[in-house]
Amino acid sequence: MELNSIDLKKYSRQLILKNIGVAGQKKIFESKILIIGAGGLGCPLMLYLSYSGVGNLGIVDHDKIEISNLSRQVLFTKKDLGKLKVSVSKKFIRKINKKINIKTYAKKINKENIHDIAKNYDFICDGTDNFKSRLLINDYCVKNKKVLISSAISKYDGQVFNFDFREESPCLRCFMPKAPLGNQNCESEGIMSTLAGIAGSLQANEVIKSILKIGKPLNGEIMIFNALNLNFRKVRLKKNINCKNHFNA
Repeated sequence: MELNSIDLKKYSRQLILKNIGVAGQKKIFESKILIIGAGGLGCPLMLYLSYSGVGNLGIVDHDKIEISNLSRQVLFTKKDLGKLKVSVSKKFIRKINKKINIKTYAKKINKENIHDIAKNYDFICDGTDNFKSRLLINDYCVKNKKVLISSAISKYDGQVFNFDFREESPCLRCFMPKAPLGNQNCESEGIMSTLAGIAGSLQANEVIKSILKIGKPLNGEIMIFNALNLNFRKVRLKKNINCKNHFNA
């Protein structure tokens, strides 16, 4: 994919960076990214990936926009209430960049449809709000050697993971073998609105680093941070020999 004169001006601040340049921008254009969950995490994630020039974007979410979403889901406004999140997200992204190839999936991800939805994407971004979906996405990415970049938020705390299953890597089940009991999400736990923006932006940053293979991605690590005290720490994860995804590998 060639950069035209408008692209050269639009992305000039990225193009002058030593580790990006024209070749790197082409990689961003050609990338294929699936975002599962168009909520508090998915909105800033889509925003920054679109502004960065990502060329192929899939968006999965079955929900419609509710008034409680408007405090942190930054692609939506009051006029969007009752509309599908994927439809409004697509319309918003088109305003940023008409060249992006966008596919939307107004359905809940499950074991029956995940392969048909995700098979053509190289990078899978998990912004779902429940552990059952997170483990399903993790297991699919392990099996199909995808790059999984996941983020989670609750109250004032956030986490970001990056698993490159094209190489040897621990997985989410190594850290959390089973979904905990109870329904833990923003509705039941509460959430600080700015936390979603921080986590989604960090997730987008990991995607761009992974596309370009620059810097030090969180491969096999978890970034844990708190929005109140701004403490950030990284914890290295290890492959669990009892993990079902690695036991007989």
